[in-house]
Amino acid sequence: MHRLFYDRVNCYFSQSCILTLPNIYRDCMTTQASDLSQEVHHLSLAFPKEKLLKAKQYGFSDFQLANIFKTTEPAIRALRKHYGVESVFKTVDTCAAEFDAKTPYHYSTYGEENESVSTDRRKVIILGGGPNRIGQGIEFDYCCVQAVFALKEAGYETIMVNCNPETVSTDYDIADKLYFEPLTIEDTLRIIEHEKPLGVIVSFGGQTPLKLSTKLHEAGVTILGTSSKGIDLAEDRKKFGALLEELAIPHPDYGTAISFEEAQAITRRIGYPALVRPSYVLGGRAMKIIYNDDSLREYVDQALFISEKYPLLIDRFLETAVEFDIDAIADSSDCVISGIMQHVEAAGIHSGDSTSILPYHNISPKAIAAMKDYTRKLAASLEVVGLMNVQYAVQNETVYVIEVNPRASRTVPFVGKATAIPVVKIATRVMLGEKLSDLRKEYDLKDCDELGMKHMAIKEPVFPFSKFVKSGVYLGPEMRSTGEAMSLANDFPEAFAKAYQAANMQLPLSGTVFISVNDQDKNPRIIAIAKALFRMDFDLTGTAGTHRFLTENGIECKKVFKVGEEGRPNIFDIIKHGKIDFVINTPRGEKALHDEEAIGAASVLSNVPFVTTIEAAEASVQAIDCIRHQEFGVKSLQEYSAYRKS
Repeated sequence: MHRLFYDRVNCYFSQSCILTLPNIYRDCMTTQASDLSQEVHHLSLAFPKEKLLKAKQYGFSDFQLANIFKTTEPAIRALRKHYGVESVFKTVDTCAAEFDAKTPYHYSTYGEENESVSTDRRKVIILGGGPNRIGQGIEFDYCCVQAVFALKEAGYETIMVNCNPETVSTDYDIADKLYFEPLTIEDTLRIIEHEKPLGVIVSFGGQTPLKLSTKLHEAGVTILGTSSKGIDLAEDRKKFGALLEELAIPHPDYGTAISFEEAQAITRRIGYPALVRPSYVLGGRAMKIIYNDDSLREYVDQALFISEKYPLLIDRFLETAVEFDIDAIADSSDCVISGIMQHVEAAGIHSGDSTSILPYHNISPKAIAAMKDYTRKLAASLEVVGLMNVQYAVQNETVYVIEVNPRASRTVPFVGKATAIPVVKIATRVMLGEKLSDLRKEYDLKDCDELGMKHMAIKEPVFPFSKFVKSGVYLGPEMRSTGEAMSLANDFPEAFAKAYQAANMQLPLSGTVFISVNDQDKNPRIIAIAKALFRMDFDLTGTAGTHRFLTENGIECKKVFKVGEEGRPNIFDIIKHGKIDFVINTPRGEKALHDEEAIGAASVLSNVPFVTTIEAAEASVQAIDCIRHQEFGVKSLQEYSAYRKS
């Protein structure tokens, strides 16, 4: 039905329609279009004002019309300007006409009267994050709202553009003015033309508004913060790779491809496993770890859209590396590192799905110094003004840059609350032109690891596995969490235990633990984990390979059948009947086996806590021991942050 409607509209607006118009009308059109470019002039012959207006009233965007007429979006926009076909803004009265609404909000339509009154005040437009979905969520809305507060405090009129009714930024009394509009270049430019702000902030709403920066710049809009040039340099893989080479900053070998042959040539050079993803993805969507040519061919064949502009990105996958997230605030001459977060899980897990620790622990001072040095070099080279996030992987004491985002990241609210630094407020003031060196004195800013944090903060992801059991429970490069919890405590075990509880996962204090690890994890780390559990009087059970490894190392462990093996009960039966209290299962390889997926599904259905990495297993054992021997206390954020004033 949708395709049929599209075809009819295409026919209706096609050039053949104009051929039936009288010649006198066509002559008139030619005269009117004499001041236009040749492309727009030809377009005007095929698309008279009345039909363009009707198309816009029917809801066709400039982008859709450009596709129909096989032209460009700027050409459609230029034709609309020539005809004077512009949207107007209608007002939603938040006081239902009882009295004058001081905080109305607006939406656009193609009508006659414009009800949005633009003021002469200094004003700034903030572009929000758009629809909430996995990979882009409330963290960015937090940044937008905090920026609104900072701008109001600085005396600016604040204008919010967002289209999600479930966010705080779209509460009508947050910003001075709210435009409930989609985050497209067409709608955004129309608002900017009407309001005439001093500038637009694109870096607080995540990837959605960030992608508009280049088009906004080309349209003459002032971008507050990092320029569109710096944003493009960080987003474009080839440009960014060249920058890393110039700065002598290590990075995993990589390449870009638009065909299987090109992709295969890259994997021949960098080796397997390789991390493959489309360009400009959000939340790691369609990102996958590839282990051989057959899987690579299957991935390329299933890719929805590959082109010169949007190629596949292929990186060497760093197995067993430890990942870090660094948040920073920068201007043209200074850079403050506001948070260095260490991931509990090894590399390969999306940062949004990883348990993050602040401050870091068990990492060499040399690696920390390298990450701080690289961050400052990148901020200067990208000419970052405001917030920046850098992701690193540390393997064998070598620090590799994984990704740089010259914008707010999902960790900003976590860092701000854990360190008691108003990160977004400071970044907003920097974007307005204040010097970071002056703000250092006002906020007593030092780098996060020099603040002397006397507590531990942990960000724990929350997953929807109980709602989507068949989706599988094993984490990878594609983000799957739908929320997160934060915990604070004086030490790591207590903080981790609290994080589990906040994420609605209750760790057992006794019972039976099932252990099944891949061959690479059959090492002294799993032996230490098993011994710690045994000392706490847990019974251990495992599948054949793990059972053999543990018993050979003097650890008592009961053998259990896999799902695919002959003999009952198997591990699925045992978990389902409530005989397992904790699951440690670390699959590795191209895909999880049927047995491993069954284990995950049974754990979710039976509400049995489970971990899928050796790192999470180590942290869980420490947390269980803490719960058994320690009373938890409760403190406010203000009490935890009091160290900054002492």
